[in-house]
Amino acid sequence: MNTIKTKIAAALTLGLLLTGCSANDNGGDGTVTPPETAATQNAPTSTKTGTFTYAISGDPSSTNAINTGDRWGLTFANIVYEQLARVDATTGKTELVLADSIDTSSDGLTITVKLKPGIKWSDGEALTSADVVFTYNTKAVKDNGAADALWIDGKQIEITALDELTVQFKLPSYSAAAISGIVTETFIIPEHVYPAGTDFSGNELPSYVGSNGYKLDEYKRGEYIKFVVNDNYHGTKPAIANLVLRIVSNADTVKAALQTGEVDAAYVVPAQIPDLTSSPVTVYPYPEGRVAYVGVVVPKVPNEKLRQALFFALDRAQIAKAAWLDPNNYELAYTILPPSNAWATTDVEQYIQDVEKAESLVAESGVANPKLTLGYSGGDLQAQAEVAVIQAEAAAVGITIELVPNDNYYDEIEKGAGSAIDLFIGGYIMGIDPDAYGGLFRSDGSWNYFSYGNADVDAAFTAGAAARTDADRHTAYDKVQRLIAEDAIFYAIADNLKIIAINDRIGGIDQAKLVSIYTFEDFGKLTEK
Repeated sequence: MNTIKTKIAAALTLGLLLTGCSANDNGGDGTVTPPETAATQNAPTSTKTGTFTYAISGDPSSTNAINTGDRWGLTFANIVYEQLARVDATTGKTELVLADSIDTSSDGLTITVKLKPGIKWSDGEALTSADVVFTYNTKAVKDNGAADALWIDGKQIEITALDELTVQFKLPSYSAAAISGIVTETFIIPEHVYPAGTDFSGNELPSYVGSNGYKLDEYKRGEYIKFVVNDNYHGTKPAIANLVLRIVSNADTVKAALQTGEVDAAYVVPAQIPDLTSSPVTVYPYPEGRVAYVGVVVPKVPNEKLRQALFFALDRAQIAKAAWLDPNNYELAYTILPPSNAWATTDVEQYIQDVEKAESLVAESGVANPKLTLGYSGGDLQAQAEVAVIQAEAAAVGITIELVPNDNYYDEIEKGAGSAIDLFIGGYIMGIDPDAYGGLFRSDGSWNYFSYGNADVDAAFTAGAAARTDADRHTAYDKVQRLIAEDAIFYAIADNLKIIAINDRIGGIDQAKLVSIYTFEDFGKLTEK
């Protein structure tokens, strides 16, 4: 057996959303082995199986590329579909994918995209500008759940096909955020497979025809998702014929499957690494620009003094240490932006632990014997560690916290005032541009799980998007961060590294590129040794 090796893999945050998950998303019982991967169980690491099996912690919350926002839903979308362009994980530069060229007018109000000729969908039909227009117009429908990026000051960005391979985006007003992100944040879907009246507001679609290197072959919910090579792919065909996402929610089951070679890769937590030292795997920690946090459902805890009391009771350093063990695995965070983000400011109320102040604020709140419920994913080892510390620290200042393990707690908190949960453990990856965080913190944001509304925050987001200089944008987004901190609806904990263990029989990891959200930028570049 090989000794475990640790490698820091360089990865830049992509401009995409990941919400609704903590450090280890859950779902499915993980007890079923798909027939196509049974032959790999306990197999020697030198054996080529023609299959890469990746253990994921739950079913995607949505396989609808229009509105998916969780890690596994976006992973699914990135395997099947492609964007016009993407942000290169190594250089941070825009890399053309479906687009052959992208031109922006001098006034920043028009973006013209020419598509690469000859691209086909997995069913053999040609991919054209009509598909691009259809995709963006479908996404722009607010009822479909992810329209934020396609509206500026209440007006929709206009998308027009100029010819079969040319698309034009016209912005109603200048938006630095739209210019940087509009071509990289949407997966293109085919118009021809969706009949008129198709509902795109739900979590599933009637068809999954895509243009990427793999196509969907079979999905057994709670068990596995299997993909096979797309013979009509316009790029280099994937080196491994089958890609299986095996759904395993139990962390101990994942560890055992890695040790036996039953799965080729899975995310692990720091506490599991010592148990893998005699296994034929390499561990790769890499940054995602993630913010782990405690969130407040504002209508459930309307008393600002009580919210502030809770935050002053907490010690983020102790919470982070409990969850990620080694300070090398995380960096403490103090605002809605990860500390590595160039737009993050330290000029906010940081809520450094102050027990006396917390006790005083509890008294000022006028709430006698305050009791709050805290939702988290029950199967998540790191979340378990976080909530134990939070509960103890809150109790020290007279705040009782009832723990509510619930793998679907995001569905519950979306009920707002009707939620049974007051607080929740969360984590998100929103990308580099600070305007993207508006989806979480604007009054009308598509992912405003906090049920939070502040007109001054909304106005600052609007000002930041419209600003033409970095200095003016900094002024606007500094204000956003200060106001949200003052309102005490979000307690930042840390930006933690993601850690993936990969069987040594798998090669091409540098070429596939470890990136935020998707795990690999391109699964098709993985190889078998």
